[in-house]
Amino acid sequence: MDVRHAYVDSPVGRLLLVAGGDALVGLYFPRYRYTPPQSAWGRRVAASADPVLAQAQSELDEYFAGDRQVFDVPAVTNGDEFQERVWALLREIPYGERITYGDIAVELGSKGLAQSVGQAVGRNPVSIVIPCHRVVGAGGKLTGFGGGLERKQTLLDLEEPAEARASRLF
Repeated sequence: MDVRHAYVDSPVGRLLLVAGGDALVGLYFPRYRYTPPQSAWGRRVAASADPVLAQAQSELDEYFAGDRQVFDVPAVTNGDEFQERVWALLREIPYGERITYGDIAVELGSKGLAQSVGQAVGRNPVSIVIPCHRVVGAGGKLTGFGGGLERKQTLLDLEEPAEARASRLF
């Protein structure tokens, strides 16, 4: 498989995009704990010169401008069976909504899976496109995010419906 990477700037910092074949296989924040070793990123290219990376960059720009709610760039993950089940559920969380780790655990069959769900969410290799930032702790508590809680809050604020934003005091 032809693997290549590019860096793109965004409102949440410089992002590492990794493409494999005809799909996005990685979108990583700086200092993300589970970024694969550099040897797995393939050759460095300009995002604009690669169809997959250019599409990802364009859609990210639209997302951050508030003009995109769903990503169309093909994204492929290569986790174990449990991780893939969790990541499939992440893809279903609508823009502007939040779900708890416990909710996902119940959907998978047992509230007792919440910690394992958290581990799988934390290892999501295609952040933002597969919206792991929409998963929060019990009671809506902001917790756990490979990109850091400040970035998670920024992404949640970006997606917050205008009515909800207008009704907040702060």
